[in-house]
Amino acid sequence: MAPLDAKALVARQRAYFETRVTLPLEWRREQLRALERAARQHEVQILDALRSDLSKSPEEAYLTEVGSIYGEIKNALKHVKAWMEPRRGSAPLVIQPARAYQYADPLGVTLIIAPWNYPYQLSIAPLIGALAAGCTAVVKPSEHAPATSRVLARMLTQAFPPEVVSVVEGAAEESRLLLEERWDLIFFTGGPGVGRIVAQAAARHLTPTVLELGGKSPCIIDRSADLEVTARRIAWGKYVNAGQTCIAPDYVLIPPDLKSRFAGLVRQAVTDFYGADARESSDYGRIINARHFERISALAADGQVAFGGERDAASRYFAPTVITDAPLSSPLMQEEIFGPLLPLVDCASIDEAIRFVRSRPKPLALYSFAKDAAVNERVLAETSSGGAVTNDVCVHFAAEGLPFGGVGESGNGGYHGRSSFDAFSHKKSVVKRPFALDMKLRYPPYAGKLGLFKRFM
Repeated sequence: MAPLDAKALVARQRAYFETRVTLPLEWRREQLRALERAARQHEVQILDALRSDLSKSPEEAYLTEVGSIYGEIKNALKHVKAWMEPRRGSAPLVIQPARAYQYADPLGVTLIIAPWNYPYQLSIAPLIGALAAGCTAVVKPSEHAPATSRVLARMLTQAFPPEVVSVVEGAAEESRLLLEERWDLIFFTGGPGVGRIVAQAAARHLTPTVLELGGKSPCIIDRSADLEVTARRIAWGKYVNAGQTCIAPDYVLIPPDLKSRFAGLVRQAVTDFYGADARESSDYGRIINARHFERISALAADGQVAFGGERDAASRYFAPTVITDAPLSSPLMQEEIFGPLLPLVDCASIDEAIRFVRSRPKPLALYSFAKDAAVNERVLAETSSGGAVTNDVCVHFAAEGLPFGGVGESGNGGYHGRSSFDAFSHKKSVVKRPFALDMKLRYPPYAGKLGLFKRFM
């Protein structure tokens, strides 16, 4: 593979963008249709690659990655014309006669850096927004999901000329070379550590960023919750993709006297989902690589294993696991777990749970379980998180009409649906005025006009 010439890559896309050919509606629709055709033509290879990288079953891969991409493309094709229309604003009396608008200008040449945990979905979803907004894009898939990276490179290279969409495969060195260049937007999905590196690189050129990071997403369980349904839903969200999900429940805050029953219900849900031995289930995934497997193994030693804990380094299998009595200062309770470990934390009241969440960095997601709607509303009002769900987990990601993103340590910016279009657009304020009725009020001399200013402004 030839060395990456990032400067030439950016220059080629910038020269193409400067022709303004990306502005018309039909260009944008053509690119979205080309992306959909390519996705459907490569669907089998994508499913095979996700099986190879993460041991995802075709069903889970379609549910969590492939199917949502078709939905996002369909939504963009349907609504991109409306998204492009200038939005009316209000013009105050002092500047009348006038009409005010907000125009959506494409930002330009963009960089999309994708993670390994949902390597297809999190590469293509932001690309949909870039193309709908009239931008060009360079996509950098994760080297930790090599089979998916190869399919993405083949698929996007066949679908687009390099001046519209290019794919750069590689590892840290390729990312470093890309980040040295000036982009019009960098869209990064990954951990806070690398997110800081991306933000620092972007700051050198005052480049805007969308940072989709992570964090420790809590579940708060009230005494009024339906504990059986709660356990089943949390178990699904925690153990899908072997826990390697940025919005997976990271830990559970639960009244101490409910902890044992809840752990038993989670165990039953795991058995219902994956059978008596999850390693025999085609629906249970594997840890991405040996380094991550070792990290999760070390975290599992920070508390008492209520159930699970079985593992096999050779196949990178790590069983669905519940842990109790982990010290709050331990790595298990300080780091984002990103694996199939679910710590249960004693929390006697909603007051205590809210204080606990507020004392820590703002999470990417927060989940509150209560039959008492007032309890859930209080949790929503008194905590801050990128997104939230009451009485379920993770499902807000599928709500394409809502922006998905973090806050504080868990990221900035949002996407999905119109929010993806907005993420890759500059909102340009425009006021249109005629030559007629040129009021002299605003022009000097101002003596004697203070009363009029107060009246009209």
